[in-house]
Amino acid sequence: MNDFVSPAVQAMNLIREIGDKVSQSNEPLNQLTPRNKLEEQLIVELVESGIIKIPHDIDALGDTILLGVNLTLAGWEQYEAEKRGKFEGGYGFIAMKFNDPELDPFVKDVVKPVVKDGIGYDLVDMRDVSEAGIINNLMRVRIRDSAFVIADLTHDNLGAYWEAGYAEGLGKPVVYICEKTKLEGKGGNRPPHVDASRCTTVPWSKDDLKGKEFGENLVATLRRSLDLPPTGT
Repeated sequence: MNDFVSPAVQAMNLIREIGDKVSQSNEPLNQLTPRNKLEEQLIVELVESGIIKIPHDIDALGDTILLGVNLTLAGWEQYEAEKRGKFEGGYGFIAMKFNDPELDPFVKDVVKPVVKDGIGYDLVDMRDVSEAGIINNLMRVRIRDSAFVIADLTHDNLGAYWEAGYAEGLGKPVVYICEKTKLEGKGGNRPPHVDASRCTTVPWSKDDLKGKEFGENLVATLRRSLDLPPTGT
């Protein structure tokens, strides 16, 4: 996955940054300096669309420091909606056990390409995060801003269960996947937790790591979950 962040996500990051700082101080920002030309353009568009307000003419913006920056009522509504997980970035998040010799290549070679080809979304996990910061906070942001979450239940990974529950609590679409023998409780495997077993789960097989049937089922499930039209319509 490349490091490109869409303008929509960058705009939401600006709204979040302003909202966080104003909430902490109860005062408009003393300064906000655009970090690059795209951010400068986004600030102009956010002002013109009534999301950000500044106390001087937008034509005088240039690359100068802005004084007295705040959000409008519409901006605060977007800020609060984003905090509740209502803002959706153009990617999905996968919760899983890392460094498993079967699951890692399956996710890399099958799951991520299937999602990209099937619905046009990148699928990221925490190893794709390069920002500095507390990992749990970064994880919450990634899940909060995702369009959907895929959670693998194969290894009874407590982190995957927690991340799926956090996404469910935010109202995100969550699709579960699990290795077939584990899901069926065969071969000495204990099936996933009974609460998760009631959720929509797409099985995958370590005997079919090309995953053609799995891919078709996953894409169909994601399309239903995201209210996307079926393939071919």
